[in-house]
Amino acid sequence: MYRRWLWPGFALPGIVWLIVLFVVPFYAVMAVAFGTVDLLSQPVPIWNPLEWNVGWVLEVLDRLAPGGTFWGVALRTIEYVALAVGLSLLIGYPVAYYIARHAGRTKSLLLILVIAPLWISYLMRMLAWVNLLAPDGYVNRFLMFINVLGEPRDWLGGQASTVVLALVYGYIPYMVLALYAGLDRVDQRLLEAARDLGASRRRTFLLVTLPLSRQAILAGLVITALPMFGDYFTNDLLSGSPRTSMVGNLVNDAVSSPGQGGQAAALVLVLMALLILPMLAYVRATARAAREAGR
Repeated sequence: MYRRWLWPGFALPGIVWLIVLFVVPFYAVMAVAFGTVDLLSQPVPIWNPLEWNVGWVLEVLDRLAPGGTFWGVALRTIEYVALAVGLSLLIGYPVAYYIARHAGRTKSLLLILVIAPLWISYLMRMLAWVNLLAPDGYVNRFLMFINVLGEPRDWLGGQASTVVLALVYGYIPYMVLALYAGLDRVDQRLLEAARDLGASRRRTFLLVTLPLSRQAILAGLVITALPMFGDYFTNDLLSGSPRTSMVGNLVNDAVSSPGQGGQAAALVLVLMALLILPMLAYVRATARAAREAGR
């Protein structure tokens, strides 16, 4: 009996933590999303699933459908996230590859430098960019100094490029760490075998390193894309314009508007349902890779 409950006992604190801080709050969001409103338009949660009202969810789905009021925001969110994740991968893969393969004694130092931005509040980091991108900030000064710009550019006036680059800056450390974890586990003997068989450095990378890092790439894409879809803070600070609003901004605006709590909860549920799909794809690919490795 002691051995039977020993190892499950180690998981008990984590299970309790998950139930208290995720399952219960998530059920509360569902109760609000499928609830009603009172005479003052305040959300009234319905805790009994048999009595749930699907009105808010149907309204959100209708607005997210093509031609709906949220359709443009949904497309914009997908576009921004795709661009930001793609840039994060293009920038992060060479960095992770260098740290894993060629950093030598400086590997620990470089990893600390990658993680260092995460030690600073996200708010403070974005506020720093507000100062840098101001009309008289250092970015405009430098670009004008090298004659790239003839006059200061309004980077903070609803520019899509500013939001995308800020998303890259905010989440790229997660991409680098995920890629490094995968690249660092690639067996060096496989690379040496490819070179011994006559493969060039380029073909060794394309035919050995890149395929073996596929799971790390997928993990990095999931880890960075999921929080980007719900991000609203970046756009609020560096743009604040409806032209660059994302789904996260819709949720934040609904929470801040009287009588829109049900809509906010329904948006959260729909967004989570959509984001489950790439997460399931990642879990499936990971399980398949584990089965193939065990053969």
